[in-house]
Amino acid sequence: MLSELNSAFDEAAADHSIRVIVLAAEGKHFSSGHDLAAPEPNMQDFPTVGTQCHFNAEGTEGYMAREAEMYLGLCWRWRNLAKPTIAQVQGKVIAGGLMLVWPMDLIVASEDATFSDPVVAFNVNGVEYFAHPFEAGTRLAKEMLFTGRSLGAEELLDRGMVNKVVPREQLEEATLDLAAHIAKRPMFGLTLAKQSVNQAVDAMGMYSALQAAFSLHHVGHSHNMEVHGRRIDPSGIDVIRSEA
Repeated sequence: MLSELNSAFDEAAADHSIRVIVLAAEGKHFSSGHDLAAPEPNMQDFPTVGTQCHFNAEGTEGYMAREAEMYLGLCWRWRNLAKPTIAQVQGKVIAGGLMLVWPMDLIVASEDATFSDPVVAFNVNGVEYFAHPFEAGTRLAKEMLFTGRSLGAEELLDRGMVNKVVPREQLEEATLDLAAHIAKRPMFGLTLAKQSVNQAVDAMGMYSALQAAFSLHHVGHSHNMEVHGRRIDPSGIDVIRSEA
């Protein structure tokens, strides 16, 4: 799915008739996050866009390369697309779902939307695109990670992580209205404005922070593999389900 999504972003970025890109999901919820039951991918089946290699190496070497390409690498690539992007969000956004919405420039959410990263229960620090402090602020990021609780759209609107909250039945219309309003601006001006904001955050060390957290994420994976024989603590799923 991530590879196909990346191809769709590339296609939209290259199409001069498209001025704003909207990422939306069908169904009751936006995303339940990582599929923990999915087999590890054979990277030869997917076109790679980063500088990672040795995907088939044993142990942490291969696993870290795969996650650096498919998680951190793609998220950072989408965050830096030259065109404005909007996430249209409803229902639950859990863990890996955050790595889909956070790289987008703007987030329009329905009133029932909730956002959570409960994976500290799996004995790692959080999802691979560790943008929590930049997206939610330091105090709320720590609470989000320590407790795993779901944060409502209205709360995150107040914190600046969400741009607009609307009733569920108005979500698509509100998102498209915002996209149409943005699309009236000249494309180059939009690109320059986006890059200016992104570069300001870059100057604060965002990418270095993401890389450092990603490294710690794999320390957690390696520890769990030694202790539990799996890259996550299997008891975490019971903790998360008991709090759902």
